[in-house]
Amino acid sequence: MPDYEDLVERLTAIEEDLRDRAYDQLRQAASAADEDDVRAFKAHERSLLQARRAIAKAIGALSGLGAATESD
Repeated sequence: MPDYEDLVERLTAIEEDLRDRAYDQLRQAASAADEDDVRAFKAHERSLLQARRAIAKAIGALSGLGAATESD
């Protein structure tokens, strides 16, 4: 059976990057003076968090596959 550890590592790096970018959007929203900018930054942050959650779900699924192949 294939080993998915390399994919999990790459996805973990992507998840961390998405988290960092989401925090950057929140920081920008906190320092923005214009209300439209605040809304835009928060919308971007929500989209990044949604993507991060999807990546985290993929990591969990692939990690489970790796554990299943080890027990076979």
